[in-house]
Amino acid sequence: MATTNINVRVDSDLKQSAEALFSDLGLTMSAAITMFLKSSVSHDGIPFELKRQVPNTKTRAALAEYDAMKNNPEAYPRYNSFDELLNEIDDEVAADA
Repeated sequence: MATTNINVRVDSDLKQSAEALFSDLGLTMSAAITMFLKSSVSHDGIPFELKRQVPNTKTRAALAEYDAMKNNPEAYPRYNSFDELLNEIDDEVAADA
């Protein structure tokens, strides 16, 4: 069977990590990629689940807060400088102590 070349650009750290992994498994990069391609063809698609990353609870809360701030800017304090913000935070910390 004739072979052909495939040129793929990847991050150099990813390439090194993958080469180390495949070496530990007794594979070359070429063999690992060939296995992926053969598996893709036999599955008639990507041979593993692909899905969007779902933000964690903290990130969802931060995004919801951003939306609230954007939709109701008058409900949130405004600062003329970063120092003004820090002073307010210092005052709140002192009040809680």
